[in-house]
Amino acid sequence: MKYTIAIVASLLAIVGNVPYLHDIVTRKVKPHPYTWFVWSIVSCTIFFGQIAKGAGVGAIPTAASEIFTIIIFFFSLQYGFKKINHIDTIFLIIALLGFIPWIITKDPTMSVIVAVSVDLVAFMPTIRKTWKNPETETGLLYSMNVLRHILMLFSLEAYNIATTLHSIAMIASNSLMTILIARNKNGKIKSPLQ
Repeated sequence: MKYTIAIVASLLAIVGNVPYLHDIVTRKVKPHPYTWFVWSIVSCTIFFGQIAKGAGVGAIPTAASEIFTIIIFFFSLQYGFKKINHIDTIFLIIALLGFIPWIITKDPTMSVIVAVSVDLVAFMPTIRKTWKNPETETGLLYSMNVLRHILMLFSLEAYNIATTLHSIAMIASNSLMTILIARNKNGKIKSPLQ
């Protein structure tokens, strides 16, 4: 049963990310390169931390998502958001400095705690961009991420901080993104699947 849930969660990564890649190329969305760069590193850290702490098949959706995260980062360099603000650079530096405790401790649980913290800081440029320009993102990716992380929690073979913290944080942050994207310039809410 857990394997089936992990596969469904992995398929949600495909359902959310393939249209997002299409929207990048067609310039419907503009991913923030700083955010996707840090997320590429963070997802890799989370994946290995989950493996080390017994997530088992529950780590498969993280691996599936990591592949897309790296691809989206490279696409963001050409097609992404270009109006990089000074505060975005500060968030990038803070996020990268957050890896120092992980490098020093080499503890999987500490690595995941640091990586999740870095992940949330790295989310800030995208949240700021989306708050000002909700049309630069699409809700499908973030709403699928919410569902994927909920399912991922059910697919875990071990429950501890290293295996669950990332999904809990991503459910909250991706829900926020879905809400920010759903509002249009008039302040009205539209469907996140548009």
